[in-house]
Amino acid sequence: MPRFLQGIPFCWLIFLVMLLMLAVSAYAAEQPRVVFLGNSLTAGYQIDENDAFPALIQQKIDERGWNYRVVNAGVSGDTSAGGLSRIDWLLNQPVSVMVISLGANDGLRGLDLDQTKENLQKIINAIEDKRPDARIILSGMEIPPNLGSEYAEQFREIFPRLAENNDVELIPFLLEGVGGEEAYNLDDGIHPNPEGHKIIAGNVWDVLEPVLSETARTP
Repeated sequence: MPRFLQGIPFCWLIFLVMLLMLAVSAYAAEQPRVVFLGNSLTAGYQIDENDAFPALIQQKIDERGWNYRVVNAGVSGDTSAGGLSRIDWLLNQPVSVMVISLGANDGLRGLDLDQTKENLQKIINAIEDKRPDARIILSGMEIPPNLGSEYAEQFREIFPRLAENNDVELIPFLLEGVGGEEAYNLDDGIHPNPEGHKIIAGNVWDVLEPVLSETARTP
């Protein structure tokens, strides 16, 4: 036991520990959160979670001494409907910035694009209703023309139109510099490897950093 604690009754030590735990919990609860709502691209499919781009964003934030906590809310296989089904639960916690990176699985599965757009709009509406002070960033997505060039183009246009209609920030294309590049993807050719996630983190940071810098504070 450290010398400065010697002589303190055990019951008081327990009390001090409990106070410390409460203080830590309160600090964590008050920390502004940057929540990444996404699918396997966000979750970091088949790589260490510390190599996924949300964790790399946390590193960039920490390097600047900013008091933001990144929450990785990526679920592999998630569609826009899946994100919509869990947005209310995510909004039960304080959110300063929500980065929405959903829709890719909708497009790859050939789902109805009007429904995808509606789901994403409902997610944006839920954030604005429950966390009106939160900033929203939408990640642009693209898909290969396997289902036809018209479908692929209509899919791509969903994201800039939603961003413009709702006056939210847009990452033009989340996988810019990564999509279709063998060196930056796993063997499946779809999911980024750790090097690919570094590039994605840069794409995200280009848009996120100015948003955070407006209200950044140190602990």
